[in-house]
Amino acid sequence: MLDYFKNLTISQYKATLQTLENCIDECPEPQWFGKISSHSFNASAFHAIFFADVYLGKDLEELKAQEFHKLNAAAFGDYEELSSEPPENTYDRVFVKDYLDFCRSKAIFVVANETEGSLMEQSGIPWQELARGELHVYNIRHIQHHAAQLVLRLRLDTEVDIDWVKSG
Repeated sequence: MLDYFKNLTISQYKATLQTLENCIDECPEPQWFGKISSHSFNASAFHAIFFADVYLGKDLEELKAQEFHKLNAAAFGDYEELSSEPPENTYDRVFVKDYLDFCRSKAIFVVANETEGSLMEQSGIPWQELARGELHVYNIRHIQHHAAQLVLRLRLDTEVDIDWVKSG
C-alpha cells in the first residue's frame, strides 16, 4: 500500500508540475509580466513553485540551505514569499523553469523516500499543522490551484489553451 501511495503521489506531482510548466512555456512574452490579480504571471508561477519547495521540505532552515537556493540567492532575496506583504519581485522565465525542474526532482526524491512513519509525522511547517502525507496532497492541490489561474488567464487574454495533464 505504501508503494502504491508513493507511486500515485509522484505521478500527480509530475502531472501538476507539467501543467504549470505548460503555462510557463505557452505564456506570450507580454503577458509574462502582466497581472493575475495581485501578482504578475511570473510571480504567480514562482509562488506555486516556491511553496511546492517549502511543503516538500521539513522546515524553513532546510529550505534556505538547499544548494539551488544558495546558487540563486539574488532571486530568492529576503524570501518575500514568506511575508504577509504582496510580492514585488519579478522572475525571469529561465529561472522559473529551472526552479520548477529542481522542484520536480525534489518531489520525486522526497516522496520516494517517505516511510509509513514519516508520512504520519507532523509537517514541520509552522502554518501547516498537517501530517506529511496530507501535506503532499495539499501541496498538489495548491500547485494545481495556481496552474488553473494561469490557464484561465492564458485563455482569456491570449486564447492559448493548456491541455489537461492526466498523470506524470
